Amino acid sequence: MTLKTTLAATTALTLAATGAFAQEMSNDMTIVSWGGAYQNSQLKAYVEPYQELHPEVNVVWDESSAEAVAKLRAMNEANNITWDLVDVEAADGIRLCDEGLAMEIDVDEQLAEGDDGSSASDDFGDSIVSDCFVPQIVFSTTVGYRTDMVGDTPPSDICAIFDTETYPGKRALNKRPLANMEWALLCDGVAKDDIYDVLATDEGQTQAFAKLDSIKADTVWWTAGAETPQLLADGEVVMGSTYNGRLFSAIAEQDQPIGMLWDAQMLDFDGWVVPDGLSEEREARVMDFLKFATDTQRLADQAKYIAYGPARASSAPLVSTHAELGIEMAEHMPTDPANATNVFVTNYGFWSDYRDDLDSKFQAWLAQ
Repeated sequence: MTLKTTLAATTALTLAATGAFAQEMSNDMTIVSWGGAYQNSQLKAYVEPYQELHPEVNVVWDESSAEAVAKLRAMNEANNITWDLVDVEAADGIRLCDEGLAMEIDVDEQLAEGDDGSSASDDFGDSIVSDCFVPQIVFSTTVGYRTDMVGDTPPSDICAIFDTETYPGKRALNKRPLANMEWALLCDGVAKDDIYDVLATDEGQTQAFAKLDSIKADTVWWTAGAETPQLLADGEVVMGSTYNGRLFSAIAEQDQPIGMLWDAQMLDFDGWVVPDGLSEEREARVMDFLKFATDTQRLADQAKYIAYGPARASSAPLVSTHAELGIEMAEHMPTDPANATNVFVTNYGFWSDYRDDLDSKFQAWLAQ
């Protein structure tokens, strides 16, 4: 064998070994989500079907999505990334990308095209709010109320939250500023189109906190979306905010005496980010899962378990009935025309810029 042939053979073996290594995948994957009915919908629609194809994969759940930004900052600082895939709201997806804490993803190269032949970027459309954010669902933050605790005139307006005379009793609100600040200004007379311009000012923030002061003593503050449905089921609050899918679960699946208020529902996107800095094997596994979990059929399948709209246009026609109840799911989506007569689209760009400052002010206000 000549020296030239030997070198060529050695190079070929080296390239083959490198290629094989690049295809190796970790068998462990930590997925971060929000717990409750929502996380269960991800388990049923994405994780269990993926594990049927890949029984070697062990998935560990972490329910820390509400703290995703702070925890990923800390992991990055410690150079110890323990999460593989993180479910976040759109605004947090933008923040994590801007701070270099999430990996940029070429959706057309790394994700599945639509079942209708559309590219992934066209299929997801405007829901791609960041180079690092892979959209999953359209959801809303809205208000549920006890039907047997509101008298003969159930609430139909978002400002019922602040009307303790007509609807006495405790309220449940998120222990974060998002939605609370917008609703406070809206119910204090600020026009919907002006909300974020006003909220960007010190005077507007003071106005929002003053409105929230009027019900502060009557409010139970929640940190997990599952808390409000439980508080309502237990009769501890007369009304409270949470995610529309959590309320659907309490009403349709658990048959609780709860009604849903769609007025001024806060529409938003939720999706995935992959933490920056994963090993090659962990990144290969999570991207293989992500391509599977965000294809047309899987996003449509999630709507069998919870009333969130799929972020892909090609998934919408495939939304059918609830997996167990057999009821049509389309009419329970926040985007259904009957539910969307007065929506409030969350300005995720605003929250990506102002979130840290308003979080700090909100927690200081709570402590007063």
